[in-house]
Amino acid sequence: MGIGTYLALAAVLFGIGAAGFLTRRNMLIQLMSIELMLNSVNVMLLAFNRTYPSNHDGQVFAFFVIAVAAAEAALGLAILIAYYRIKKTVNTDDATLLRH
Repeated sequence: MGIGTYLALAAVLFGIGAAGFLTRRNMLIQLMSIELMLNSVNVMLLAFNRTYPSNHDGQVFAFFVIAVAAAEAALGLAILIAYYRIKKTVNTDDATLLRH
């Protein structure tokens, strides 16, 4: 497969993640959509690394994206649990508590 196939796959995954984040009001679904967008970036980085195998920058950046995704998931779930304990909902429309 050529790089165009991987880039098309990454674009479709990123589009699905962006649409899920913008249309859903459930915080958990939004966190999963962000993870999907980060994984699409990983697909793109590894596609470029496969195109230029002598340069390993794509793999290095993919590891950084994975580390950021793990931190985002841990912090996002902690905020989600704390918010659920206060409001008893995970709907982002009701998140007026975080404005102050």
